[in-house]
Amino acid sequence: MAAYLIAKVEIDNPEIYADYTAKSPEIIEKFGGKFLSRAGAMDVLEGDDFSGRIVIVEFPDRTAACNFYRSEEYQAARLIREPIASAQFIVVEGI
Repeated sequence: MAAYLIAKVEIDNPEIYADYTAKSPEIIEKFGGKFLSRAGAMDVLEGDDFSGRIVIVEFPDRTAACNFYRSEEYQAARLIREPIASAQFIVVEGI
């Protein structure tokens, strides 16, 4: 069953964040993932306003999504992101 990684990211330094975004697509693809949304235009319809990025990635299943996140490759990329952005990552199964 497909699973979706949803990331909510607030960026403090867009220049350094660009290094992170350059690395992540190849790693996502390696684990069978594909971007469904990557910081496109959005409207907050309910709840607190949010001006950061929302990223949605489809993976074949939860295991693949978790393996991507826990991989050595992604953890190395994450080290670029962590000092300059706060993020919440969630994996949810599809229907």
